[in-house]
Amino acid sequence: MFQLLHFRADRLLAIVLCLASASSAAEWPEFRGPTGQGVASDAKPPIEWAPDKNVTWRTPIPGSGWSSPIVAGDRIYVTTAVQEQAGGGGPDVNNNEPVGSNSTASALSLRLLALDAQSGQILWDREIFHYDAGSYPSGHAKNTFASPTPLAEGDRIYAHFGPLGTAAVDVNGNILWENKSITYDARHGGAGSPVVVGDTIVFNCDGVENPFIVGLDKTTGKELWRTPRQPMEPERFAFSTPLTVPSSTTASGVQLVSPASHMIGSYDPADGRELWHVYFDRRWSTASRPVYTAGMVLACNGGESPPELLAIRPDGEGNVSETHVVWRHDNFAPLTSSVVVADGHIYMVSDAGIAACTDAATGKVVWKKRLGGNFSASPIYAAGRIYFPSDNGTCYVIAAKPRYELLAKNSLEEPTLASFAVTGDALIIRTSDAVYRIEAAR
Repeated sequence: MFQLLHFRADRLLAIVLCLASASSAAEWPEFRGPTGQGVASDAKPPIEWAPDKNVTWRTPIPGSGWSSPIVAGDRIYVTTAVQEQAGGGGPDVNNNEPVGSNSTASALSLRLLALDAQSGQILWDREIFHYDAGSYPSGHAKNTFASPTPLAEGDRIYAHFGPLGTAAVDVNGNILWENKSITYDARHGGAGSPVVVGDTIVFNCDGVENPFIVGLDKTTGKELWRTPRQPMEPERFAFSTPLTVPSSTTASGVQLVSPASHMIGSYDPADGRELWHVYFDRRWSTASRPVYTAGMVLACNGGESPPELLAIRPDGEGNVSETHVVWRHDNFAPLTSSVVVADGHIYMVSDAGIAACTDAATGKVVWKKRLGGNFSASPIYAAGRIYFPSDNGTCYVIAAKPRYELLAKNSLEEPTLASFAVTGDALIIRTSDAVYRIEAAR
């Protein structure tokens, strides 16, 4: 029976992945790529790089932002937030505020940029939203006002800035619609990214009070549905991104798995109806995106207790906290970054820099290694390698094997909290100051 269910789940996953591939020609269309799980199946990016090695181009980006770059066709898209001098006059380059400053004393320009993927040239730089000084919530020292990753589908780019607004833009930078009505107190600013399922764009709105998940009409931007989270204790804020996984109980054949504070829920993308949920004990503020493998959802949580990694069977109904959690452990699980799966093993790195490999079927730790430093960006898997970028800009390249093997340790000497994108055999890396194309010398 288990083998039959496993076969059906894998078959449904294949259908989902085929639909995702057919819906867009984008190579890396959203946060964590075409499957949303950090896997670049056919890419062979370089193992080594440095400021003077394997850098095809470097393009400075105005303002600040930890949104990850995305790749659609021959273009790279990235969002940024530019804090301007009071009364206009361009960027406030003399305010000495750190990235993600709490200050709201400057006007705020939220922007979407398109870069030529081959040359790095900025093709256009479009303001999506503008806020006068003092008219927007404060940020956080680690976060920025442009941390959610944009999303490409067909001839549209969806630029999302959490509670500061969402918009659809065409490939020439023309704004097709905008929606600033989905407001909530995000505590530390927006960070979760949107997903598109069918005709709906969905994102989490896990604020300080009354958290919810919402679906908008992707053609008009109008709200279609809004589903409150399950009742929970205080500290309700979280920053995660939903993931589409197979479902046998929805008309579309998919469900949206969406972590929040104190819980993870699954929703029907057609109407937002909750399908199932699992409660966590005193854990909140997670930013990690789930992954799906071998018929199980793998999700991290966080908060007062050490973050856990849980494996959940996504075929339940209602509260499945006691019936559908296959295994869980709280050793080295990340609060901020996501995990990546390759060949039946889970690879992850804690925020404090301990990398680990666990068996996906059992959760048993296979190896662990302290890398050092702090980690926020999510890893990627490509060509039998795991790429772990640290906050200070050092990337550890590790063999995807059930034994630890460090292949390279690379640095562009600029902080990096954004996750990598992949195009062809190139890495697209966003640092605090620029976007890079990294590939082997031709």
